[in-house]
Amino acid sequence: MLQEQRVNKQGERYVIGPTGAPLTVGDLPPPGTERWVIRRKAEVVAAVRGGLLSLDDACERYRLTNEEFLAWQKSIDQHGMQGLRTTRIQQYR
Repeated sequence: MLQEQRVNKQGERYVIGPTGAPLTVGDLPPPGTERWVIRRKAEVVAAVRGGLLSLDDACERYRLTNEEFLAWQKSIDQHGMQGLRTTRIQQYR
């Protein structure tokens, strides 16, 4: 499910992030992020869906496998952001 691409007043492309706020490439977690909280995972999924990053770019930038990213995306689709919680992963399988 791709999101519509938009441009803000500064000319930056953005999508609506998981919290409902505009999300630009500059708002994404920094490259090499190691601590993945729900919001950060959801932001990366929203960026890929909105075309801010390609799947390959996201995986390279954050050292993810395609399977890991696709698992995040599937969890969001099936259970919303709460599906990304690692402490409750067994409840969502």
